[in-house]
Amino acid sequence: MDSRNSEYYENFDEVHGILMYKEFVQYWDDVETFQARPDDVVIATYPKSGTTWVSEIVYMIYTEGDVEKCKEDAIFNRIPFLECRKEDVMNGVKQLKEMASPRIVKTHLPPELLPVSFWENNCKMIYLGRNAKDVAVSYYHFFQMVNAYPNPGTFPEFVEKFMHAQVPYGSWYKHVNSWWEKSKNPRVLFIFYEDMKEDIRKEVVKLIQFLGRKPSEELVEKIIKHTSFQEMKDNPSTNYTVLPEEIMDQKVSPFMRKGIAGDWKNYFTVALNERFDTHYEQQMKESPVKFRTEI
Repeated sequence: MDSRNSEYYENFDEVHGILMYKEFVQYWDDVETFQARPDDVVIATYPKSGTTWVSEIVYMIYTEGDVEKCKEDAIFNRIPFLECRKEDVMNGVKQLKEMASPRIVKTHLPPELLPVSFWENNCKMIYLGRNAKDVAVSYYHFFQMVNAYPNPGTFPEFVEKFMHAQVPYGSWYKHVNSWWEKSKNPRVLFIFYEDMKEDIRKEVVKLIQFLGRKPSEELVEKIIKHTSFQEMKDNPSTNYTVLPEEIMDQKVSPFMRKGIAGDWKNYFTVALNERFDTHYEQQMKESPVKFRTEI
């Protein structure tokens, strides 16, 4: 392992063979033994798949479209990030324990690492999947702007790491396939980022109904307006600008960057694209999940 590689892995550790941040792994017992409540709703995604977008939509549903309530606090306080732990700065487990029900829980965990109490309590879960190429591009930019991350190297170097599960949360392929398998359970809703970009109204109605609410025209309209990319990019409670620059340097790349489907075309060379497609084909050949790389 060359020194650049060893430097890359310095911040990471593994949980059951899946690469994860060292701080998260250090306190893994707290995550594993977390006690879910039956009315918890879990929002699960692979990183950089539209987590903040779907989270804000769900929060809007819970507040009956109250925009002011949504702006009262940063999204990571309203919807705590379960496994996130950074000394005393961030502690998802602690936040959730102190929170009144009903709680909305954010996680990037694959289903096998999700605390077993969520399954035992038959909690509702929403999984948002996004095509792998756009995820790789977005993750690359995220690596550059989050100061705790090591240097991702060039984009082709990062794509190699992404393809071979050498990024936090491991294999995108395994992640989406495991959650797809779980979505046979009617308590687990699997939706696609590209479907949300193509017909947000349809997906918002689907989410409202899944959460047992009535999709009134007024509520749907409010949600669509408040959670548009531009609104969220300009909103301090969703754009992560409340975090200090030492954590996220938004001058390097904004947290809310483009929010489009198909941005990968601006980054993948013909050769890299062919290499990625071959690998993708191998990994997904037996998978029933079909992603669109553009709309």
